Amino acid sequence: MMKELNGAELAEYMKANQAKKAGSLRARRIYPKLVIIRDNNSPVIMKYVGLKQDYGEDIGVEVEDWLREDLKSAIEEANNDKTVHAVIVQLPMRDKTKTDEVVQKIATNKDVDGLTGEKSDFESATATAINWLLAGYDIELATKKIALVGRGRLVGAPLERMWRNSGYDVTVFRSKSDLSELKNFDVIVSATGVPHLIKDKMVKTGAVVVDAGTASEGGVLVGDVDEKVRERDDLEALTPKVGGVGPLTVTALFEHVLEAAEKLSSC
Repeated sequence: MMKELNGAELAEYMKANQAKKAGSLRARRIYPKLVIIRDNNSPVIMKYVGLKQDYGEDIGVEVEDWLREDLKSAIEEANNDKTVHAVIVQLPMRDKTKTDEVVQKIATNKDVDGLTGEKSDFESATATAINWLLAGYDIELATKKIALVGRGRLVGAPLERMWRNSGYDVTVFRSKSDLSELKNFDVIVSATGVPHLIKDKMVKTGAVVVDAGTASEGGVLVGDVDEKVRERDDLEALTPKVGGVGPLTVTALFEHVLEAAEKLSSC
């Protein structure tokens, strides 16, 4: 029977524990605060900002949403504010060519989304969530051939680094690579933001498929995995259309926020 990789279920379990952690910090007069910095109102961005605001309210973490023209200035302001423990730039930015120079301005001890890469004090929240999700459903990676489709800073690049360091067999594909080769892999993690990129014929029987891609198509949020893949019952495991990686990513992010609040307050 195929497993549904339900991140929402795992997130709910962890959320209760995080509320206790946040309460413990507040009892010590440490008030965890996350600042989200963005420069546009795209549907994808607004969805994730809203999720983070709701989650923070639920567990007792303050979340501020800053819409700014000058992102670098906003980051510097948040870096220097001692009441702010965590800073993220909500991607994508309007000018994607400037993403790297902007996110590199985030203080590494406040970079709870791992946007500054290997120098960050924290791993990517999305990569962490995918790792948690597979472990939570007993998906053994050590014996499997793993394909990562997309090598972005939020998912592909940090997952490649994380899993190679664990000794796993990982191959990276770009969205324009020959994806027919995916049928030779046991685990496929796709995070390109290209709707319906992963077709039925690319996925072998018994594969594990994780859809970590998000895009807006006609005002509707869609993933990388085509619907025909979701109609199959011969896979080992598959993330659902809603409630897969996303909820657990928010959980991982707030785990990092709480860690940052603890560390920064003890300095």
